[in-house]
Amino acid sequence: MNKSEVRAAAATPRALSGLLPFMRPYRGRVLLAALFLVLAALSTLAFPVALKVLIDQGLIATDPGERLMALRGHFLALFAVAASLGVFSAARFYMVSWLGERITADLRNAVYAHVLRQSPEFFETTRTGEVLSRLTTDTTLVQTVVGSSLSMGLRNVVMGTGALIALVVTNPYVMTQVLAILVLVVLPGVYFGRRVRKLSRASQDRIADSSAIAAEVLSEIPVVQSYVQEGREAARFDLSTEDAFNTARKRTLVRSMLVAFMITATFGALLWGLYQGTQAVIAGRVSAGHLGQTVVFVIIFVGAVAVLSEIYGDLLRAAGATERLMELLAARSPVAEPPLTQPLPAVRGGSTVSFDDVVFHYPSRPKTAALDGFSLRIAAGETVALVGPSGAGKSTVFQLLLRFYDAQQGQVRIDGVPVRDVALAALRQRVGIVPQDSTVFSTSAMENIRYGRPEASDAEVQAAARAAYAHDFIVALPEGYATYLGERGVRLSGGQRQRISIARAMLKNPPLLLLDEATSALDAESERVVQAALEAAMADRTTLVIAHRLATVLKADRIVVVDSGRIVDIGKHHELVARGGLYARLAAMQFDLQPVAA
Repeated sequence: MNKSEVRAAAATPRALSGLLPFMRPYRGRVLLAALFLVLAALSTLAFPVALKVLIDQGLIATDPGERLMALRGHFLALFAVAASLGVFSAARFYMVSWLGERITADLRNAVYAHVLRQSPEFFETTRTGEVLSRLTTDTTLVQTVVGSSLSMGLRNVVMGTGALIALVVTNPYVMTQVLAILVLVVLPGVYFGRRVRKLSRASQDRIADSSAIAAEVLSEIPVVQSYVQEGREAARFDLSTEDAFNTARKRTLVRSMLVAFMITATFGALLWGLYQGTQAVIAGRVSAGHLGQTVVFVIIFVGAVAVLSEIYGDLLRAAGATERLMELLAARSPVAEPPLTQPLPAVRGGSTVSFDDVVFHYPSRPKTAALDGFSLRIAAGETVALVGPSGAGKSTVFQLLLRFYDAQQGQVRIDGVPVRDVALAALRQRVGIVPQDSTVFSTSAMENIRYGRPEASDAEVQAAARAAYAHDFIVALPEGYATYLGERGVRLSGGQRQRISIARAMLKNPPLLLLDEATSALDAESERVVQAALEAAMADRTTLVIAHRLATVLKADRIVVVDSGRIVDIGKHHELVARGGLYARLAAMQFDLQPVAA
């Protein structure tokens, strides 16, 4: 049994109890909805009683005038019951629909906010498309149940129970036989219900698989098209959706069999009781009104069972959806807020950074050390470059500084305070980063830069753009700073996106700036402009630079050479070239220098 099947088997209607914390803030509305639900059910149950009185008393008067007056009174009573049912049903519908929309919105917000706080380790094992599926498909299922199915189910439970009690009270002998038959009906129903439950969870997992494929492919559509893989990706998605369809078809088939069995068996048992009731009328043991009342109660009970059979399937699907959402809410980031936080001291001219004998393994690669005995001290205002081959551990230094992960051994400090003891928001507020692949959001240029400091004024945003050499190309856009830049900044060149990213970091104005391969993907002209913007951004702050292009770090105060998670050399460019070793070999390849023998 695979992982999804194990989880599917575990999903039961009890999983819906995970929604209780989201319902508690609206206890008053829940109670009001329950009151209207009960009143609507009681109004329905009052109808057969009024019908019995109409038949037995409204038609017995011998005088036509008296009979007409009696019929009017009884029909007015029936209309009052119908009007009560209409009013209470409308009130119930509004209240439960409001609760469904409100609770679903709260649940979706809670899950999304919780996922945003997860460390990168969470996304090593969880696909973005699956998270999106849970936020959309699963929450929609929950909304259907809370806003409709659950209240209809409860209403039919009250009606069905009331009708059954009335039938037992008014026809004790006959209904004792019927109930014995119904007990036998329940046993196969339990079996079918378990099958539906498993298939419901499996169906939702298959839908999530399709969403994950679509999210991954659509985010990288230029690569897909450049390799002419549209047909292959469409076929892969088609295979995934076909798998989801087949699972859903099996679920629907089993659910249909459950509904057919429950309705047929229940109706058969009650028809047996009704047959005996007609025999009692013929024998004169009960009145015609009593039989009419019994018929309506039977109809109410059978209708309630039929609706509950349908709704039970919805409850099972919603239980699976709720369980998947609760799994996300139960996820706990290994990078947690410290119980007692230490404030960071005020600094001017940059932050100090220190790594003391740090050892770190990524959770997905526990046997390979990304950093091994890594020790480095960086003074305030210093510019330090990290160079080395891919996989040497350079980006890991940034990950630990931002506390996306925690080191297994050693200590990372910023301004003398261990990063584990600093509130995450305070720590990350002190750090600015310009990544290799600049992130541009699907909004205006103004809002993209303001992302660095949301409270900044338009003038401050424009000043940051000028400092990052971005102002000229922004004002040349069709709507200037208000221009929509498209998803992931598709309307900008690589160099323009990078300058937007630099302007964002400059607007934040952090004492520590991290530059991760900030010019590696640019042409010579764009690199020259971006390099000028970077030099402006590096002024009056501590800067850590990762670069494969050594030309971008020649002016660094120190160059730290990293290999296999260890520091193998430190110095300035000419010193490292003169000493030979790894840096000299890298420089020889890039600058066409004669390598120095180690």
